[in-house]
Amino acid sequence: MESKLEFLKEYTLSENQNIKIIPFHEVRGIGSEMIPKSWFNIFEHKDTDRRIELLLEVWKTCSPVTLSNTISYLTENLYEVDLVYFNDRYSILYSVKSQSGEIQYYEGRNPLDPFNNIELQNNWCKIPQLIRNFYENLHNGFYFYASKAMGLVPLENVTFFGDDEWGIIESLNEPIQINLQTTFGFFKNGMSGYVAIDYTNAENDNATLWFSNDQPEYNINFWDTIDEWIVIGFQD
Repeated sequence: MESKLEFLKEYTLSENQNIKIIPFHEVRGIGSEMIPKSWFNIFEHKDTDRRIELLLEVWKTCSPVTLSNTISYLTENLYEVDLVYFNDRYSILYSVKSQSGEIQYYEGRNPLDPFNNIELQNNWCKIPQLIRNFYENLHNGFYFYASKAMGLVPLENVTFFGDDEWGIIESLNEPIQINLQTTFGFFKNGMSGYVAIDYTNAENDNATLWFSNDQPEYNINFWDTIDEWIVIGFQD
C-alpha cells in the first residue's frame, strides 16, 4: 500500500497531498451522494478477486462491445483495485499488469464528479449516446495515472477544438473536414494526438484522429481506435 501512496503523491498535480486508500470497513461511512451505488457494492468487499469480478461486471454492462479488448485485457491482467480519495474527490485506482509483468496504475474517475466544462456541458445532449453512457455510468475518464493520457480524459479536460489555435491547419494537405466549433477531443495519447468527435458528423461512431503536429485521419471508428490504444498502453 505504501508504494501505491508514494506513486500517487509523486504524480498528483496538486499541492493537496491528502491522499488515502479507503479500507473496506470505511466504505459505508461515505455519503451516499459521493460515489455510485455500484462502488459501495464493490468496495465493501475485502477480497480482491471479488472486487475485480464486480467491477468488470460494471464495465461489461456499460461498454460490452465498444471496449471489448480493454475489458478482455483487464479480465486477464487486472491485479488489484482500490477506492482512493485525493484532490477532494473519489476515484478507482486500477493496478494493471503489463506484458513484462510490471504493475501500471490507471485512474477511473467518479461519474458523479461535477462537469466543470461549460462548452461541453452546453452541447452534451449532442454527443453520441455511447460516449455519454461511459461518462455518466462507468467513469468520468479512465487513463494512465502518471501521464494523465492514453485513455478517455475527464470531462473537465475534454478539448474543445474551437478554443485552440491549431497551427497545423495551415499545413494540411487538404481542406479541413471537421468543424472546430462542434468538435471535442475525448482521448489523448500524450504525444499531441487526439481522438475527436464532431457531433455534427458522428453517426456510426465516426471520429477523427487529430494531431497538433501531423496530418489528421478522418472517418475512423471512435471506439475501435480508443480500444486499441488503451490496450497498447496496458501492454507497454
